[in-house]
Amino acid sequence: MKLFLRATVLLTAVLFLSAGMAVAGPEKDPLKPRVPAAERGKAKKMKTDLYKKAKKASPEIIAEGKKIYEGKGTCVNCHGKSGAGDGPAGAVLTPGPRNFTNCKFHKKRKDGEMFWVIKNGSPGTGMVSLNPSAINDEETWKVIAYERSLCKK
Repeated sequence: MKLFLRATVLLTAVLFLSAGMAVAGPEKDPLKPRVPAAERGKAKKMKTDLYKKAKKASPEIIAEGKKIYEGKGTCVNCHGKSGAGDGPAGAVLTPGPRNFTNCKFHKKRKDGEMFWVIKNGSPGTGMVSLNPSAINDEETWKVIAYERSLCKK
């Protein structure tokens, strides 16, 4: 399933780009929540036993999250190696993928909201559910810790 998902995302990007279709730019409203209002309160309260806050996760957890982000999680395809939302498949998405180097985004969103989006996908965007088909719950929390580390402020 993981390989199929990765291949589908990349093939879609190649088809759009080779057909000369418009390429999406960076996400237009990085602070807009992607969890539906009815689910947001519950999502904000979601926690893990791996850390109190992803921003303060151990270097080991962040390193594991990076490995998942760049490999098995397929995150790098859309969000890019730097996390700026500039991956090859993300170029055709409207809205563009989240820019995890944007510190304003990280201040506005709770870890549980990020978990919810990875687990369920995001309606109206190109973000598909990755959990549990591509990564499990523990791996999801590790990816969130890595994504949080991309804000350098």
